[in-house]
Amino acid sequence: MNQDYIKPDNWSIIEEGFDAERVKSSESLFSIGNGAMGQRANFEENYSGETFQGSYIAGVYYPDKTRVGWWKNGYPEYFAKVLNAPNWIGIDIEINGENLDLAKCKSVSNFRRELNMKEGIYYRTFNVTLLNGTEISVKAMRFLSLDIDELGVIKYEITLLNNNATIIYKPYVDGGITNEDTNWDDKFWNILDIQDNQNTGLLVSRTLKTNFTACTFMHNSIVVDGKNINATPSTVDKSSNKIQFSYEVNAINGQTITIQKLGGYTVSTNHSENQLLDAANTIIAKGIAVGYIQLAENQKQAWAKIWEMSDITIDGDVKAQQGIRFNIFQLNQTYLGKDSRLNIGPKGFTGEKYGGSTYWDTEAYCIPFYMATKDQKVARNLLEYRYNHLEKAIENAAKLGFNNGAALYPMVTMNGEECHNEWEITFEEIHRNGAIAFAIFNYYRFTGDYSYIPEKGLEVLIGIARFWHQRATFSTYRNQYVILGVTGPNEYENNVNNNWYTNYLAKWCIDYAIEQINKVQKDYSADYARVMSKVNLDNAEMAHWKDVADNMYFPYSEERDVYLQQDGFLDKELVKVHDLDKSQRPINQKWSWDRILRSPYIKQADTLQGFYFFEDHFSKEQLEKHFDFYEPYTVHESSLSPCVHSIQAAVLDRMEQAYTFYLRTSRLDLDDYNKEVEEGLHITSMAGTWMSIVEGFGGMRVKNDTLHFNPKIPNEWKGYSFKVNFRNQIIKVSVNHSQTNFSLEGENAITVFVNGKEVLVEPNSLVTV
Repeated sequence: MNQDYIKPDNWSIIEEGFDAERVKSSESLFSIGNGAMGQRANFEENYSGETFQGSYIAGVYYPDKTRVGWWKNGYPEYFAKVLNAPNWIGIDIEINGENLDLAKCKSVSNFRRELNMKEGIYYRTFNVTLLNGTEISVKAMRFLSLDIDELGVIKYEITLLNNNATIIYKPYVDGGITNEDTNWDDKFWNILDIQDNQNTGLLVSRTLKTNFTACTFMHNSIVVDGKNINATPSTVDKSSNKIQFSYEVNAINGQTITIQKLGGYTVSTNHSENQLLDAANTIIAKGIAVGYIQLAENQKQAWAKIWEMSDITIDGDVKAQQGIRFNIFQLNQTYLGKDSRLNIGPKGFTGEKYGGSTYWDTEAYCIPFYMATKDQKVARNLLEYRYNHLEKAIENAAKLGFNNGAALYPMVTMNGEECHNEWEITFEEIHRNGAIAFAIFNYYRFTGDYSYIPEKGLEVLIGIARFWHQRATFSTYRNQYVILGVTGPNEYENNVNNNWYTNYLAKWCIDYAIEQINKVQKDYSADYARVMSKVNLDNAEMAHWKDVADNMYFPYSEERDVYLQQDGFLDKELVKVHDLDKSQRPINQKWSWDRILRSPYIKQADTLQGFYFFEDHFSKEQLEKHFDFYEPYTVHESSLSPCVHSIQAAVLDRMEQAYTFYLRTSRLDLDDYNKEVEEGLHITSMAGTWMSIVEGFGGMRVKNDTLHFNPKIPNEWKGYSFKVNFRNQIIKVSVNHSQTNFSLEGENAITVFVNGKEVLVEPNSLVTV
């Protein structure tokens, strides 16, 4: 782990000292985004050392043909790639004829990066001595505007420290970009046009197959000692895929020469294709008119507004505070809820691993964060994303032999089609269907907005119920329904029978779908008639569903008094994790897959995921028994694991364990627990970090349309606070070791329950419990 690498700070991610071994990790950790685009923290200047170039545009992808040795019926045609987009940040720099390259300088000193999360701005400073003896100081600043989300801003300053020098800035836009992650080393972009106009460069390119077209643009200005000199490029170089300008300044010792660069993308998803160039010029003109100083000030104000609602404060534990803010910051950089066509990719804008933009992580982990920290329309957009893909989900199920409108949502997708290329996930990890149904239930439970279900959600629930009905098999041996050949959330078991979590979800989904059909029939007759005519559902079919739900088999051990993760779990050699030699960890990097599959080790919460979703279905004693049985076999080698265990440890009053899990989830990337942060951050699990505090330590639940809290606090903290937007009223909760304070931003008083006792919170007043 990199526990001494990132400096503890309440509001910033800070790295001090240049280490080439850390460059790729830092490119991930210092990534920036604004919901519409994002980029890894690559150097603006050329760097010849190990680096992972990455710039990404939301919603733009490429269907990379699936590469498998043995094609199976129903297999996805392609694996969707998050596309590395043309690079607009690059600035080659020459000083007295020598290229600035940190991998080749005589010395680098005072190197410092800071990602200021309060402001949403990335800073970098360093001093270098070039091989020719010239000493310079560099200050670079970069951000992606929240106000103008097609615009990014760079300010790059060089100060001469020991000599006069000729400084040549050579900013460029490069369309000759390839993905780090590709099956066939395909070319993904075709360059259509390259144009220049004074200080503006424009490059139009189109993706192969998917035909997304983007105009990548830049506009440059040169400033000497704070004064704009109205420079024009001395040369303009164009190649088949790149445009580069050259600005030459003869500077004297002590002068500061600055390039200010505006850049970004206009994309065919938001503009007509023949208007992309005009749109780019409009964005540039807007950026120039606002001006660099005001753009930066607007950025700070926009982030201040986000933090006003979403911040969680922790008093007395800087690393814990830094961790939660880093997670909240990255979630907001990735997705802001403005566009229902978009979703939350597991790497966001920080890398290419995992491909597509949507996993079940969105429904299971992310929706609670967005429901509570944004307007409920943001969470509804995420639900509508799935409704808009319902027909594709029905097609996905049909490819596997299901019929009559049965819907199987994809494990990984960009446009609703399944595009995951590991058979044990694609065909078997079907519990993802249940997370989507649960999100519909969870949305209504939290927001009180029932309208989504009759308007759209009911069709989704029916398609999912039809799938579970057909996927279950009647076992004459057990005289019950079983679900065979599945992978649960624990991906260290494949092709098992009767994963308890999957079976439980299947029963719940069917019961919930029938309950909502009856409610819509009673209260929304017009919607009921419209939906029933569309899906052709009758009472006889629902009776068959009900038979499956009522007679579902759940593996159980009477001796241990626990539900079994799957039928064969007790057949394994049950060696607990603490008895496993540390040299064997992580097992996913040290063991063969065969050995992992035969082991008892659990990648992430599986049975316990069901106890998290359906906490009200079980007693605290049942949770404790199952937690004590399964957690000792859990290796937490999924980013989604520690948060669920932290919440449940808090429920069980095991605060030391809950705190340990919290640190692991909140600092998973900052401390690089899994030794893979250079590939990108774990964005979706970051929402689980928020849940660890709000649902874990804060004990927030919604019961009978009312907020309940059971506040607890780790010994390491003096206090903490958070806000939730519950049904358009904002409640602030502040907890310390002696009391909990509640305040309300709203017009009407609200009743909450604290440790089971009713408390009235009135607007603009403080209530202490």
